[in-house]
Amino acid sequence: MTDTTRTTRASPDTRTPGARNTVYSVTVGVTGLVILLQALWAGLFIKEGMDYQDTWVRVHDLGAKASIVLALVALVIAVVTLRSRRDLIIGTAVLLVLLAAEGHLGSLIGDAPWVTSIHFPLGMALMGLAVWLPFRSRHV
Repeated sequence: MTDTTRTTRASPDTRTPGARNTVYSVTVGVTGLVILLQALWAGLFIKEGMDYQDTWVRVHDLGAKASIVLALVALVIAVVTLRSRRDLIIGTAVLLVLLAAEGHLGSLIGDAPWVTSIHFPLGMALMGLAVWLPFRSRHV
């Protein structure tokens, strides 16, 4: 006797309002992980009254560049595969622009220490956006 009832899972159509993409979710999730690590790496070289440790400053700089590249990749994935998800496209574009601005602000801190008053809160906002995007992408 054979079982004629088969459960099949339809793959989501990328043009429907509820489109999802696992590659997008993973890419933006990894971007969020790098953003989280940025805070850790900054904590390893920011010490009150002490000079910055060059090694961790370089790691932090590379992390900034990696997060920008990952956000760009996530934006391309969103534009190509999730055309109907304007929320994700706009959110990912905002993430990319803010990461670029954050990276630029970070490069100014040595010459203008007051920039940290913008750089740190913007980093926290980026962390929130990077957490919101993958969760939002799972919402259909």
